[in-house]
Amino acid sequence: MSSDTIQSTTSTGSMSPDTTYDERDVISSREKDKAGRKAFQRLIRPISLALTIARILAFISAVLSVGPYIALVWLAEALLGQGGAQGSNEGEVKSALTLLIGLFLARLVVYLVALTVSHFADVKLRHLLQRQIAQRLSQAPLSWFSRTNSGQVRKAVQDDTAEIHAVVAHAPVDSTVAIVSPLALLAYVFYLNLMLGILAIITLPVYLGLMAFTMRGMGEKTAEMDTRLGHVSATMVEFVTGISVVKAFGQTGQAHARYDRATKDFHKFYLAWCGPMLRISAMSYVAISTSVLVLVNLGLGSLLIRSGHAQATDLIPTTIVALAIPQAFETLANMAWSLQIAGSAALRVQNILNIPQISQDAASADALPEGIKGQSVDFEDVSYSYGAHKAIDHVSLHLEAGTTTALIGPSGSGKTTLATLLARFSDPDEGCIRIGGVDLRHWPAEKLYRHVGFVLQDPQILSLSIRDNVALGKEDASDEEIWQALESAQVAEEIRALEHGLDTIYGVDTHLSGGQCQRLAIARALLLNTPVLILDEATAFADPESEAQIQQALSALVHNPQHPKTVLVIAHRPASVRHVDQVVIMENGKISAQGTPQEVSEQPLYMALWEGSAR
Repeated sequence: MSSDTIQSTTSTGSMSPDTTYDERDVISSREKDKAGRKAFQRLIRPISLALTIARILAFISAVLSVGPYIALVWLAEALLGQGGAQGSNEGEVKSALTLLIGLFLARLVVYLVALTVSHFADVKLRHLLQRQIAQRLSQAPLSWFSRTNSGQVRKAVQDDTAEIHAVVAHAPVDSTVAIVSPLALLAYVFYLNLMLGILAIITLPVYLGLMAFTMRGMGEKTAEMDTRLGHVSATMVEFVTGISVVKAFGQTGQAHARYDRATKDFHKFYLAWCGPMLRISAMSYVAISTSVLVLVNLGLGSLLIRSGHAQATDLIPTTIVALAIPQAFETLANMAWSLQIAGSAALRVQNILNIPQISQDAASADALPEGIKGQSVDFEDVSYSYGAHKAIDHVSLHLEAGTTTALIGPSGSGKTTLATLLARFSDPDEGCIRIGGVDLRHWPAEKLYRHVGFVLQDPQILSLSIRDNVALGKEDASDEEIWQALESAQVAEEIRALEHGLDTIYGVDTHLSGGQCQRLAIARALLLNTPVLILDEATAFADPESEAQIQQALSALVHNPQHPKTVLVIAHRPASVRHVDQVVIMENGKISAQGTPQEVSEQPLYMALWEGSAR
């Protein structure tokens, strides 16, 4: 790839393989945690009403949870009789049982309705997010796809929306119940007996104090963990995808060392964070373990009963409440962790939703723009920058309809960027590009890519049959048309030599050379037969003989009066563009010279490129 090709950028939270994690990354983790929370709140706004309803229902369910305990005390009093005497009122027992079962079922029904509401809200949100992501991707500039791998998109569409599910579908209900239910139960316990109420929560201060200590900076640490995992992933991908190169240059040890250093760095961080936290957490859970709670409540409760400070019928429900409260705190802790994960996921989803959009005209996608005249191409005072670097600097260029124009120049001169702007990978920062006199921004995307074909430096050959790969842009193409395109691209002979011919599955039945893949991509563009064709280093992988044949075939195609084409060719070697109508020499994002091959042949840069290619 030439250096003016759109550069890849790292994803949010990832680090280059040689990056050292320092104090700046800790600050970044803190900011990432805050940004994640804000992103999550923004994402759930469309379902805020449904979540509010779910919380109200959960609140009612939590209040109703006190009912069975009230009925339990009534049942105990009815069974034991006043003062603990034997015998009971059969009617009171039935009433108490009916109340116990009725309140339990009522609480369960309301809780399930609350969960149903939150789950429907989650389904709505996931559908909305996936639809918005699909819409954003359909309107994203192609340059965005060149620097974003499919794994990032898949993670946002599938994995990250699934991470948000746990918080949206469960947190509003479960967290509300986990907060309200213990408070309601404790209020009832203290109403029954102050001393038994104190026993029910006597170990909680120890538990809460230790847990508060372990939860310090949890959001920042979680964000830091996510960033460090991104670092590990980056070094792993670098090691695996580049293994052939690093082996060839004897750098396997260095590449492995970077990956090993990243994993050890993460392991050290994780142990330093989780080791002390796990030890303290273990002590905190001892304070609310079943054995400790039963011992404290039944043991000390029995002493209170003997001393006349409590009744036996009150001891059982208060002990059960004491055992139920820790579960609520565990639920809240799990929800807090899920919220941290969901925040990071929401941030990644928001990054997808915030990708730049190609502006679309209101014209119908089924009609060509009005006012189109011919197939000429005009760059009018076009400028484009990658950050602070100006790749294209006020370029004006006219490509006459039915002619071939060659862009030549050293790497980094802006050739590829200019070509990708014509393919509308991005919109120019200044100026405009017109086809047939109509601004590209007024072309519906579907019609534009039926009008402009391109073959870039990296041919995208899919794991499909040769037939399907060539007919990718024209699914109804006949085999005769496909073979004609393959002949024009000088690759038909190699395809005929394959055992299955056009039915050969690329990557399964055969692997093609770089030059063959490039010519296959050219055949695809020729079959689509677009009026405007862009060839960005399209002959880079071809040998000199094949390259000359391809150029001759393209020249004959361009000058075919039945199907005239406007072609933009990019090449480093002047010898490969001797048959074109116009040569444009680019340097530092500007046009330094242009004219016929003969007219520019005396230009110093042209001569230097010619001499360089002849070596």
